[in-house]
Amino acid sequence: MKHHVIAIKGICSVLLGIMLTACITGSTVEQKRAAVQEMRSEVLNDLYMQKPDVRDQIATSVGYAVFSNANVNLILASFGGGYGLVHNNASGADTYLRLGEIGVGFGAGIKDFRVVMVFHNQDALQRFMDYGVAVGAQADAAAVANDQGGAVGGELTLDNITVYQITEAGLALQATVKGTKYWRDPELN
Repeated sequence: MKHHVIAIKGICSVLLGIMLTACITGSTVEQKRAAVQEMRSEVLNDLYMQKPDVRDQIATSVGYAVFSNANVNLILASFGGGYGLVHNNASGADTYLRLGEIGVGFGAGIKDFRVVMVFHNQDALQRFMDYGVAVGAQADAAAVANDQGGAVGGELTLDNITVYQITEAGLALQATVKGTKYWRDPELN
């Protein structure tokens, strides 16, 4: 019984740590925007190191989005939340967003990951901004902590949007169908 209590405490500690990393740090609007901008730069740099050709893909796209997300999968249900921004390459404008997701499928685990979406045409970007919904299927295995371990992920999204996922930390084995809702952050816009 003692081992079960220790395991539960450990899981709760990791879960709390991952959820806290999904929060925007800073006390002022400017500090929070700067934190999102910094997250975007770090994520894009990580992605460019892994897939250098994505730099040209993003540069020639109509826009892109970068999100930080924490996800928990408990047997048959998956929940997550995070923050990010959409950058319109034509206008140079950033729109700050929040996200929440829910899914169903088999699995267990928690993970902290980043998502980059590349919008290949104006209609796809506009639909995303108007409706803020993405539905997809996900299957992945992740075991990453302190830059140690590895992660394999796959994401299927349609509608002229390419999605890249980078797992930062966590332990997860899951196969889910999920829906994600994105909405404008009223504090940062």
